[in-house]
Amino acid sequence: MLVLRLLNVVAPAYFLCISLVTFVLQIFVFIPSMFRDPSTTPLFSPALLHGALFLFLSANALGNYVLVIQSSPEDLGKDLNFGKGAEVADWLDGSRSPGSALPSTHFCRLCARVTQRHDHHCFFTGNCIGSRNMRNFIMFCLYTSLACLDSLVAGMAYISATLSMSFADPLAFLTLLPHAISQFFSGALLGSEMFVILMLYLWLGIGLACAGFCFHQMLLILRGQTRYQVRKGMVVRARPWRENLQEVFGKKWLLGLLIPVQTVESSYRRQKEK
Repeated sequence: MLVLRLLNVVAPAYFLCISLVTFVLQIFVFIPSMFRDPSTTPLFSPALLHGALFLFLSANALGNYVLVIQSSPEDLGKDLNFGKGAEVADWLDGSRSPGSALPSTHFCRLCARVTQRHDHHCFFTGNCIGSRNMRNFIMFCLYTSLACLDSLVAGMAYISATLSMSFADPLAFLTLLPHAISQFFSGALLGSEMFVILMLYLWLGIGLACAGFCFHQMLLILRGQTRYQVRKGMVVRARPWRENLQEVFGKKWLLGLLIPVQTVESSYRRQKEK
């Protein structure tokens, strides 16, 4: 448990550090390298379009990241009626749903909070993912993967121009790292260039992981399930996939794709207002 609590603190700091490094490389290294002659650069040049695209992706990824943290399940835990004689220990296995609590409500040991429709605990946000922040979490994963892909393409273009190498051969990227390591220790490669090459593989790994996680999460949503329900073997009521999507993304789903806003309220809060 101590290791998990430590990871819950280190992982968000690691993500913010990677985001800051990516932003600095894009704004101060990759994008300026695309300007060959700033005096003759057209208004809609590829460099300016790439910069606008990166800022759009970064703003959505960071905005949804903040909303995932702000949409804390703590308020839900305060409002729940645990029932007479019910203790917090009854929630530790997630199998008990006393009082007015809804099914799939889970008490997280790391957060010390109660989450309705608990999915999992995200260490990179230091928060549990449930009905209140599921949509923002999916958008965060989506835009993070797109931002990493954008940085990967820009980084490869920068390395190609700096080292005068071509990535037309698919094996060129796979052999780039071992070749760069040998050149770095022989003194033929600068430390800044080696750092960019290492970041290329980091962006590739983070982008693929976020894209895969987002795809898997969408499959669960279409089935009306959460990761926690699958892990515990809980049986869920079969519903049309459109209703499952609307429960998570709401009616104004298109707005959430363009700007990081919270438009979905939890089922528990809606039921309470009724």
